[in-house]
Amino acid sequence: MTRVVRFLVPAVLAAVLVAVGAGPAAAHVHVTAPDAVAGTGPVTLTFSAAAESETAGITGLRTRLPEGIAPADVGLATGPQGWALTPTDTGFRVGGPALPVGEGAEYAVTVTALPAGVTTLAFPTIQQYADGSEDAWIEPALPGAPEPERPAPVLAVAPGAPAPAATAPAATPSPAPTTTAPAPATEPAPDTAATPLDETGDGGTSVPAGAWWAGLLLLVALVGGAVLWGRRSRRRR
Repeated sequence: MTRVVRFLVPAVLAAVLVAVGAGPAAAHVHVTAPDAVAGTGPVTLTFSAAAESETAGITGLRTRLPEGIAPADVGLATGPQGWALTPTDTGFRVGGPALPVGEGAEYAVTVTALPAGVTTLAFPTIQQYADGSEDAWIEPALPGAPEPERPAPVLAVAPGAPAPAATAPAATPSPAPTTTAPAPATEPAPDTAATPLDETGDGGTSVPAGAWWAGLLLLVALVGGAVLWGRRSRRRR
């Protein structure tokens, strides 16, 4: 009997230590969707979150969506009484009146379609309590590394249609070079300035007025000289 007791006591203590150590890790936020296939939809995702606080009830959970799912593509399917879904810039929040202390939260959302070409989808989630405290389940699980203390919920997705390959945009043909037709040769515009008329008004070459006065003075001088010469000739006779 003593040997049995000696054997059982260490075993019980070890089990208690394992249970205590596994307590926080067991209180993960999980997401499941048994029929999830990449590139298909609609799909219903079920979230479950255990209560870690011993003094305050859960009031909501805020989730960041993976790439390929838009906040507008998510709607609430089921949830606790009075809870609603509110889209955010990066995902959505499901919450409402505080649940009883110690009671876990479970709700389901409907996604229009899952992205193609994926096998897992992470949904980092922050769990909120009535006293303002939060549990951040946002740490990524890395291949070959130990499980993080507060891992983000991860959904396993069955392979579906591969992601569409990015296609290069069709080359736009260069426009044919355009040639500008030379402007038709135009004759020089006629000089519209009026041609000065001559003194006779017949459109011929005009004679400067100064020349007329010079001729007139010369004629008067000649006439005067002739008269003066005639008088002198008479006196001599």
